[in-house]
Amino acid sequence: MSEPTPSRPAPADDPEKARAAVRAGVLAYFVDQFDIYLPIVVLAPATAYFQSTDLDPQTSAILTALVFASTLIARPLGAAVFGHFADTTGRKKTTLVAVAGFGITTLLIACLPGYASIGLWSVGLLIALRFVDGFFLGGEYTTAVPLAMEWSPRHRRGLIGGIITCTSPGAYALIAAITLALLQVIPSDGPDSAYAQWGWRIPFVVGALLAAVLFRQYLREVSEPPTERTAKGARSPLAELVAGRHRGALLQVFVLMSGIWLVNNMTSAVLPGLLASDLGLSSTQVSVVMLVTMALVAASFPLYGMLSQRVGRRGFYTGFGVAMVVVGGGAYAVLTTTRPAFGPALALSVVVGVATLGAFGPIAAYLTERFPSAVRASGYGVGYSLALIIPAFYAFYLAGLSAVLPAALGPVVLVAVAGLLVTAGALAGPETKDVDMRDPEHRLTPPAATKEVAR
Repeated sequence: MSEPTPSRPAPADDPEKARAAVRAGVLAYFVDQFDIYLPIVVLAPATAYFQSTDLDPQTSAILTALVFASTLIARPLGAAVFGHFADTTGRKKTTLVAVAGFGITTLLIACLPGYASIGLWSVGLLIALRFVDGFFLGGEYTTAVPLAMEWSPRHRRGLIGGIITCTSPGAYALIAAITLALLQVIPSDGPDSAYAQWGWRIPFVVGALLAAVLFRQYLREVSEPPTERTAKGARSPLAELVAGRHRGALLQVFVLMSGIWLVNNMTSAVLPGLLASDLGLSSTQVSVVMLVTMALVAASFPLYGMLSQRVGRRGFYTGFGVAMVVVGGGAYAVLTTTRPAFGPALALSVVVGVATLGAFGPIAAYLTERFPSAVRASGYGVGYSLALIIPAFYAFYLAGLSAVLPAALGPVVLVAVAGLLVTAGALAGPETKDVDMRDPEHRLTPPAATKEVAR
């Protein structure tokens, strides 16, 4: 690790650069989440375009899940590769490469032919391109989020982290709104319908254009943060995380993030399908439910971020894991077992969303605080992404649970498991909200100490 350079200004000493970095971080996270949710919402009414109509429902569901899972599986690889270069050569230039990569890949997806033209190659290419997309997306947030948080003043990291992450449900809500608008004017009946043939391509083109805007913003407005980088000749950041002195921190973050990603899949990926298949809501009604739910979840993230600034990140996640089991799991159980009408279903979905996805509120602040600057991008990216892999196969876990439980209770069980993982992960780690992110020694507040130090 290199020696500190006292002459460099602290992040908070340059408000203009800090604001530029935070603005770019907000847009970067939004674009990342916009891209990650495209297959779930946009491609759902166009499934027949990529698959044979003769496929049985279970095989079709697995292929659809693989489109989403392929992106999630690739993200840890991208995080490891881009995190290394962000920690050794700099955050800004690494972000630019990642943004360009996923922008081009998203545009290529928008140009894909369907099953009628190339058969199974259609869904195969979709899965492959989503894998490449995930690789670059994993690199993009691995570099962009630490860059923004390193420019943020200590006493506002919870709020700023919440503002950054609130763009995730915000992106989901926007995609749902775009899809809802398209379905109102473009028919979506079968593989030959206008929506299946070209309507779904519009949001993917929008995603590519957003990547171009983000690239320009980082190129022209964002500065490299004045924090330490791994010195030349030193052990690689990834080696330090996997086999060095930070492996315990990585394991602890992995447990907590596994719970967060598992519950995210139950709410973001599984819930829309259940609203349609079990409750019998139309595509339009499902879009409305998810639009309202994600909009309110987005509004809760900055509030959760500020709450974590008061009670501490450790205290927040310890309590939120319990709330996830009791409130989130309870509302999910009522929703899937009583099968209410549209109005009550909307209300219960909002409760599920706020009590589960709210875990993302302070996560940008917590994960960047958890690792020292020389391995911060790698720690944040790998810790955030590696935990995606096990939850990504949620379809198989639900299939297994359906053999011993009513199908409606499978997601509820996984929500409960997720909550327990979040609480266990939080209890295993220290309090981080007062750490000095410019301190090469990365002094952490002990778990028992919750009083705030000098701001």
